[in-house]
Amino acid sequence: MENKKLKILPVVTTALVLLSMYMTFFYLPIMRSGSGDVLDSSFRIFYFHMPIAITAYIAFFIVFAASIMHLRSHDVKWDIYARSAAEIGVIFALLVLITGSIWARATWGWYWIWEPRLTTSLALFLVYVTYLLLRQSIEEPESKARLAAVFGIVGFVSVPLSFFSIRMWRSAHPLMFGEAIYGSSGGGLEGPTLQLTLLMNFVSFFVLFITLLIYRSNMEKLKEEVRAIRAAHR
Repeated sequence: MENKKLKILPVVTTALVLLSMYMTFFYLPIMRSGSGDVLDSSFRIFYFHMPIAITAYIAFFIVFAASIMHLRSHDVKWDIYARSAAEIGVIFALLVLITGSIWARATWGWYWIWEPRLTTSLALFLVYVTYLLLRQSIEEPESKARLAAVFGIVGFVSVPLSFFSIRMWRSAHPLMFGEAIYGSSGGGLEGPTLQLTLLMNFVSFFVLFITLLIYRSNMEKLKEEVRAIRAAHR
C-alpha cells in the first residue's frame, strides 16, 4: 500500500507543478498601467520566487527541528531527516537566488545589488552549503551526526535573519506580506486570480518538497541499513 502511495506521489506532484506553471503564464491577467499600457511581465516570476523562498525556510526549519530531536534521542532517523531536508533546502535556496536575480534585473536593471534581502539570502545559502560540507568532512557517523545537529541548530538563526531583513534594515526589496506587490501602499495581492495563482504555487512547491524529502529520506535509510550490515560482518 505504501509503495502505491509513493508511486502516485510523483504523478500528483508533477500535475500540481504543471498546473501552477500554466496559471502563472496563462491564467494571470495582463498587468496594465493607469494609462492602459501593458506592463513588463517580469512580475510573474514573483509567483515562483516567493513560494520557493518560503519552502526553503520550511526545509531549514525541519533541519533545525530534526537536529534538536537527534540530540535528544540519538536516533539516526532524525539525522536522516535533517540531512535530507538540508540537501533539498539548499537547492531551493539556490533557486531563490536565481529567480531573485532575474527579478532584480527586470526591476532595478542589475542582477545583483548588495541590499539586505539579497545579501542575507546569499548568507543563508552559504550557511547550509557549509552544513553539507561539514557532513562530508567527518568520517565517524556518530560524531558527524552530533556536530551537524549542533550546526543545524545554530545555523537556523540565518532563517529569521533573512526573513525579517527587509523590516530590520532599509531595503529596496518589496515587502511580501501586508503590502502590495505592484507599487501601491497597502492591501497586498488584490483579486482572486492573483491570490489563487500564488496559493497554487505555494501548494505545488510544498508538495514537491515533501515528495523529494520522502524519496531522499528513504534512500538515506537504505544507505544506513547497508552500512549497518557491512559493519556487522566485519
